[in-house]
Amino acid sequence: MQATQTPVLKDIVLVGAGHSHVGVLRMFGMNPMPGVRFTLITRQVHTPYSGMLPGMIAGIYDYDAAHIDTAPLSRFAQARLYHSEVIGLDLAGKRVICRDRPPVPYDILSINIGSTPSARQIPGAAEHAIPVKPIDGFIERFEAARTRVLKAQGRARIGVVGGGAGGVELLLSLHRRLTRDVAAAGFDPSGLFFTLITSSDELLPTFPPRMRQRFAQLLRERGISVVAGGKASEVRADAVLVEGNGPIALDEVFWTTRAAPAGWLAQTGLALDDEGFIRVNETLQSVSHPEVFAAGDVAAIEGHAPPKSGVYAVRSGPPLAGNLRRILNGHRLAAYKPQREALYLITTGEPYALGARNGFTFEGAWVWKLKDRIDRRFMAKFNELPEMAEHDQAPVPAIADQAAVKEISAMAMRCGGCGAKVGATILTRALGTVEPAARDDVVVGLDAPDDAAIVDTGANRLSVHTVDYFRAIVDDPYVFGKIAANHALGDIYAMGAEPQTALAIATVPYGIEAKVEADLAQMMAGANQILREAKCALVGGHTSEGAELSLGFAVNGLVDRDAALRKGGLRPGDALIVTKPVGTGALLAAHMRGKARARWVMQAIEHMTLSNRAAARILQAHGASASTDVTGFGLLGHLVEMVKAGGVDATLWLPRVPLLDGLMETMAAGIFSSLQPQNVRLRRAIRNLEAAASHALYPVLFDPQTAGGLLASVPSERAQACVKALRAGGYTTAAIIGIVEPRSASLEAITVELERTECRPAPALSAPIETRDQMLEEMPRAHQPVL
Repeated sequence: MQATQTPVLKDIVLVGAGHSHVGVLRMFGMNPMPGVRFTLITRQVHTPYSGMLPGMIAGIYDYDAAHIDTAPLSRFAQARLYHSEVIGLDLAGKRVICRDRPPVPYDILSINIGSTPSARQIPGAAEHAIPVKPIDGFIERFEAARTRVLKAQGRARIGVVGGGAGGVELLLSLHRRLTRDVAAAGFDPSGLFFTLITSSDELLPTFPPRMRQRFAQLLRERGISVVAGGKASEVRADAVLVEGNGPIALDEVFWTTRAAPAGWLAQTGLALDDEGFIRVNETLQSVSHPEVFAAGDVAAIEGHAPPKSGVYAVRSGPPLAGNLRRILNGHRLAAYKPQREALYLITTGEPYALGARNGFTFEGAWVWKLKDRIDRRFMAKFNELPEMAEHDQAPVPAIADQAAVKEISAMAMRCGGCGAKVGATILTRALGTVEPAARDDVVVGLDAPDDAAIVDTGANRLSVHTVDYFRAIVDDPYVFGKIAANHALGDIYAMGAEPQTALAIATVPYGIEAKVEADLAQMMAGANQILREAKCALVGGHTSEGAELSLGFAVNGLVDRDAALRKGGLRPGDALIVTKPVGTGALLAAHMRGKARARWVMQAIEHMTLSNRAAARILQAHGASASTDVTGFGLLGHLVEMVKAGGVDATLWLPRVPLLDGLMETMAAGIFSSLQPQNVRLRRAIRNLEAAASHALYPVLFDPQTAGGLLASVPSERAQACVKALRAGGYTTAAIIGIVEPRSASLEAITVELERTECRPAPALSAPIETRDQMLEEMPRAHQPVL
């Protein structure tokens, strides 16, 4: 997706989006090294900033304010973003082992995955406690607990195990948030009880006495109990057993005790310390494997023992980035010596904080403002990135006129996927003079608007043929392979057929053999996974070198003679159903510019890798009479094809069209697919164009989709049951979005209703109008069966 003229020479893989690694990405984004490619592998694409996490729990900060978005950051650093979980290393083969994808090769590896609470040996902790670390999954765990508290109408006993700064700050934040949420829900917050459990005799044992005293006072003032001097020995569903105190009744238990390393590190062969953390020297290199670096909580620096806190993880980012650059350049690495003392600012759940530095304690609202300013300034480095520089373009020829200059300038930001297709108007004009050889066994060919060609081989079933090919739309070749295969299969399913075989057409960028081989293997592994799930055999193909990673498939399928679904099967009174949300075109365009949030992109990928196979079967089972897959020419473009082929009209209920998260924000920012202007030409088919064009959702109609859902007509009386079955089958946003109408006297075939969303009877049939046929003939064919 990120085309480069410099071949990849070295791969640096970053495991974990911790505070050190986000700093590395930003620094290399500001000053990239030609020939060096970064890959970030992370479980959570929005990484929480530990300094603002308590404020978010307290309700002071929202989600995006307290999280670093790795999608724009990765784009800025020209890094590949892999959304996966690492479960091991193959040090001999220099590969990272992931839970749900093929191994990822590396030349240099860096690990920054944080830590987990050391509660593995405590009976019941894994089943009944909520660990704060790793913090990348804590928000989901907290929200689940919050939901349970509200479901109990605020009658709950909340406990935190751990009397350090993290435990005290978390409990005060929980107190503020849950008390307010329970009251806002109409329940009595006096039913909430809060308890802090610490094995130390007093709170905050490593902090100055004045700070310990003040926090003890704050806990008393807020009615929070403290159980000190005994270790938590067991966690039960309704209590925590504390040595010397017996059971402490608790409904929700949050665990913040001393950090422990990820369990999979013990099986890697890396040198570890007695607690299981990665032993590194002062250059942050593994003492056993110098091509492996580690930073943050997961690292144990020889000769130093900094606390396992975000402060030190942040500070190790610049020296880690510097040493990665030095090892690539063959220079001597620099030593990193963590400072002994740090400024600690601890919040109280309110806009009020206490601070400590070199034994001195201070407090007040001003301290919270200081912390807030420091935290926001840090986050702005990652969430307010400089504008991405455009790649150098070839000079515009002097003979180019104004129109040509404008068109050439737009080429620089061409989209991938179906957004890279040739526009419908261009395609129609180009094929207008093509006359294929006449054959009696071609049932559906180039002259038909259907999704695939159909050939009669004389057997009991008809043969269905289609082809799709486009350049990469995501930087992960494995995910791209899955999307490309799923997209190619969509035409087969839209025709009511089952896939049989596939031939691959692949283009890989120029590069050294090992890198080309790795990318091709990852891409084809993803594609083959989708094909195998579809019971479609990959039987061959063709590869070539080119400027960008691209992939396509020629797919053959089979369909019973009387079961093929054609676009022309629309019947007046039928309901129009779409199985997936729209928005991939604009979202991927925004991602290419570094303007899309990671969760938006990942949701789009989730839908693009969702097969249409089950949806096609459900639609057929509910009497579908016509079907198409919504792809490059958008929802309106494909609906135009259907009404033209069927000789009918249609009413589209715009507010009912399901949308991907982030689409409205993306369009409001003025970001659209490069194919959108071509698709907008189809607006001539809209009867109430002036009213429709003024609606905020109007651009949705023209957004090109990659691996989009099916658009089908189903008898109205069966439509609700069909949607229910689709949602139960995994198509959670499937919706009825309109109704097929009899042919009218109007030249425009489609009415876009902006408010009405209920089904209504179809109007009386009207006589065919010749001029209307001529107008529809001029509309471009928005899908070609074999091009």
